[in-house]
Amino acid sequence: MPSPVQFSRSFLWSLGQVEAPEIVKSSWIDEQLAETYERIGMRAGLLEAVAGIAERRWWPRETCFDDAAAQAGRVALDRAGILPSEVDLLISTSVCKHHLEPSVACAVHFRLGLSANCLNFDLGNACLGFMNAMSVGAMAIETGMAKTVLIVDGEGSRQPQEATIARLQRPETTMQDFFDQFASLTLGSGAAAVVMGGPRQGAHQFLGGVSRAATNHHDLCVGDLDEMRTNTAELLTAGLDLGREAFDAALAQGWEWTNCDRYVMHQVSKPHTEKLCERLGIDLARVPLTYPTFGNMGPAAVPFTLASIADDISEGERILLMGIGSGLNCAASEILW
Repeated sequence: MPSPVQFSRSFLWSLGQVEAPEIVKSSWIDEQLAETYERIGMRAGLLEAVAGIAERRWWPRETCFDDAAAQAGRVALDRAGILPSEVDLLISTSVCKHHLEPSVACAVHFRLGLSANCLNFDLGNACLGFMNAMSVGAMAIETGMAKTVLIVDGEGSRQPQEATIARLQRPETTMQDFFDQFASLTLGSGAAAVVMGGPRQGAHQFLGGVSRAATNHHDLCVGDLDEMRTNTAELLTAGLDLGREAFDAALAQGWEWTNCDRYVMHQVSKPHTEKLCERLGIDLARVPLTYPTFGNMGPAAVPFTLASIADDISEGERILLMGIGSGLNCAASEILW
């Protein structure tokens, strides 16, 4: 029995990703925290040995999040062969923002030279924002509210990681402080974008999927550009439970997700990826990985990872996108390549 289809006229026309240029190794972060490690009795190397993250990227100090998002948007438009004037819906999903208002979408709209009649807004839902925006974009395409949708995301970890390192270097830092802020050190910088529209040659059908919420866990990971505190153990356990619940719900609805060709998951860490695959019965060999060298890029992670393997995917392959974000929320969507 084929998987059910929520969307029949929504397709991915192109993907774009941009790598932040400055490589920051986990060994360098360990060097910055060497005195703290010695004082609190912590050994170096946990970022790489436990989280599986050897390095991540930073944007140059002068690069704005909206500039990074616009760079990825420009790549996606070029690959789709679409003029800026043809975009009639822009959705920005960046968690990272320099200010509360106006929206990041306004700046991206301006930087890309989109038309005055292009509806633009931000959509935020922690690490699930981009995946949620793809569903919203598909709804707009299916209803005829939009013909060409551009979704962008630009994330940067320099500011929160510099602040976290400085805070952990303080003499009053405890082992609990280190573990509460450990997840901040796994973040990475990057940008991604996708152009969506109706059926056309070479496009990839966005079939839809499922979502589930467990918002009783909304306080397990709370952060801003200065500080993020995470109950890593409880977040992992609750996230895995929610992922299994969402997967089971999808199977009950007729989605055949136990035999997809590739699984593009939100890139958090080695334990998260391996344990989620184990819980869902997914072959880890079918899961492309970007977290070892790019870290956790938030909502940019899923589209960035998909874009990085796009040239290797064959026509007819079934791709499952899946993410679990702070809140907690889980979303999964299937693409027929």
